[in-house]
Amino acid sequence: MKMVAVTRKAREERLSIRITEERKDLIARAAKKEHKNISDFVVENALSAAESIVYDDANFELDKKRRDSFVAALDAPPRSIPALRELLTKPSIFDAK
Repeated sequence: MKMVAVTRKAREERLSIRITEERKDLIARAAKKEHKNISDFVVENALSAAESIVYDDANFELDKKRRDSFVAALDAPPRSIPALRELLTKPSIFDAK
């Protein structure tokens, strides 16, 4: 069995939250199902949610020149790509015979 060295950043900051007993019990049950302690479970899920919000690619800003270019590309008629048209019109191996 090969051992891999893993470096972890030291946990230096503390995050305290107050929740109801029912919520804590639910979180504890979920953490147990994931074979994690409550802290790791909460941090991992909070980070996942935070990344989804912060790195949401659906919202972005462009300067006027780039925005105009982007809108023009969206408004332009689609290009005809024969190989793509063939791929999308011929039956695939997943189609019923």
